[in-house]
Amino acid sequence: MTTSDVPARPPARRRRIVRIGIVLLALILLVTVVGAGYETLSERGDDKRYPMPGRLVDAGGHKLHLNCTGTGGPTVVLEAGLGESSAGWATIQGQLSGGGRVCSYDRAGYAWSEPGPGPRTAGRAADELHTMLLAAGEPGPYVFVAHSYGGHIVRLFADRWPESTRGMVLLDVSDENATTALKAAKTPLTVQFAVQRGAARLGAVRLFGGLLIPDNAPSLARRAAPVVYGPGSLAAGGAEVAASLDSAGQVRTTVRPTAWGDRPVAVIAAGGQPATALDPQRRLAELSSRGCFVIADTTDHYIHYAEPDLVVRVTQDVRGGTC
Repeated sequence: MTTSDVPARPPARRRRIVRIGIVLLALILLVTVVGAGYETLSERGDDKRYPMPGRLVDAGGHKLHLNCTGTGGPTVVLEAGLGESSAGWATIQGQLSGGGRVCSYDRAGYAWSEPGPGPRTAGRAADELHTMLLAAGEPGPYVFVAHSYGGHIVRLFADRWPESTRGMVLLDVSDENATTALKAAKTPLTVQFAVQRGAARLGAVRLFGGLLIPDNAPSLARRAAPVVYGPGSLAAGGAEVAASLDSAGQVRTTVRPTAWGDRPVAVIAAGGQPATALDPQRRLAELSSRGCFVIADTTDHYIHYAEPDLVVRVTQDVRGGTC
């Protein structure tokens, strides 16, 4: 055999790169297996470590977690934004409960609620909210307090069951007419929820959830992070993102002059926003003859975290029939 017949050996540098790649792949696989196993085993004890504050109520073939406190009407119903749950309302609910009945709940798939059928549009969520409240024996009319995407749901509820809607408090709610922004955000949000769900499946939220949640979030949300921001909640958020354009279209069909009659409606917007963001919220207040528009001192989108006293005061006013 001549020298030319001997196969060329790969350079040492290439061999090192291959070995490093194999080691990294093995480590990734190990972390994936260990993380997934850790999360699966840990979830089995979550019902005892993080018990639901309320109860499960039928919403039409699946059950939603409903937590009601206080007595006396009209009942306030708290509606969370995209990716959030009843736990985010703990501070507000605690302050409002002394003056009457207050209910927070988790939409299908979030936190302690069971998953529901798709597509997860705001209209479907409004129907399930109505079904759940009836099944729970919580009588209306209700005062709805909604944050961000939750505004879509309560606005559809108010349109479909006006007799059950006493008033609304809308906190930095989503603009149903911002279709260009919605289309641009849909793919990044879908990827974001998918990546976060994958990380949660590997135990990331369980291990590091406290570092990922805003410092001003209610203690319940921080304490129960593995459930509140776990794989189920992230899957539910992704499903709502997938249906977001349809949800916005449903809300647009409800908009008409004096749509809310003389029901008190308070629209609170975070400060520091450009006029293009504030004007749509100001116009919302004008859909009621007793509407009012308030700009909060905070620039935080989570107004109910940053200024709970403001949200409580305005809600009490709307509960009392004023704005």
